[in-house]
Amino acid sequence: MLVSKRQFLKGVGALLTGVSVYGATRTLQADSLLQPEAESETKYAMVHDENACIGCNACVQACRETNQIPEGVTRVKIERRGPFGEYPNQSYRFSRVSCQHCEAAPCVRVCPTGAAYIDKETGIVAVNSDRCVGCQYCIAACPYQVRYIHPETRTADKCDFCQKSRLAQGLQPACVEACPTKALTFGNLKDPESELVKLLKAKPSYRAKVDLGTRPKLFHIQTIDGEIML
Repeated sequence: MLVSKRQFLKGVGALLTGVSVYGATRTLQADSLLQPEAESETKYAMVHDENACIGCNACVQACRETNQIPEGVTRVKIERRGPFGEYPNQSYRFSRVSCQHCEAAPCVRVCPTGAAYIDKETGIVAVNSDRCVGCQYCIAACPYQVRYIHPETRTADKCDFCQKSRLAQGLQPACVEACPTKALTFGNLKDPESELVKLLKAKPSYRAKVDLGTRPKLFHIQTIDGEIML
C-alpha cells in the first residue's frame, strides 16, 4: 500500500509527540521522587516524672476505659521497685512502661504488611489493624516488649498516645489528664514553647535502651528518693 508523503510526515510527528510527552512525564516523575517530602512541624513525645508518680495506676485505668482495652492486656504499666532504705524511711520507685514511639522503630522495619508505621504528621508509631495479619513479628522485634495481640481483634496493639480516641478531638492523652500528681507531660518536641520542651530543658532526663539506636520519645525524669512534687 502506497503512503503519501503527507501521511508519512503526520505519522512521524505523532510518534515524536508521543515520545516527547512520555519523556517529559518520566522526567516529572523522577523529579518528584528526588524532591524531599516536607517535614511535619509536629513530633509528639511524653515525659514521665518518676518523682511525682505515686504508682496509683490512674493512668492505666484511664487508658483502659478510653481505648476499650480488655482485661488481660494493657497499653500502659507502672512498674514498682523497692522498698529502698530502712524502715520507717523507706521509699518505692515507679516507672512507666509503654510504647516508646521510636523514631527508628524496629517494629515498623519488620512488619511484612505495613500495618506498623510511623505517622508522618505526628511522629506517632501506629498500627493499621486492617492490614495487620497477627504474625507477631513486631512483638518479637520490640526491645521494650510493649506490644501484644488484642484478644478480640487478633491484631497487634499498643499505646498510640490516644491518637484516635482523643488527639483527633484536640485533647490530651487519657493518662495525662487522669494523673493526680501531674507526673505525665505530653507535647510537641519541635515546639520550643511547649511544656514538654521546657521541662526537658529544666530537668535531667533519660530514655530506655538508647544504645540500640531506636531513638525513643518516652523520656523519664529519674527518681530522687523522698521527692514527690505535687
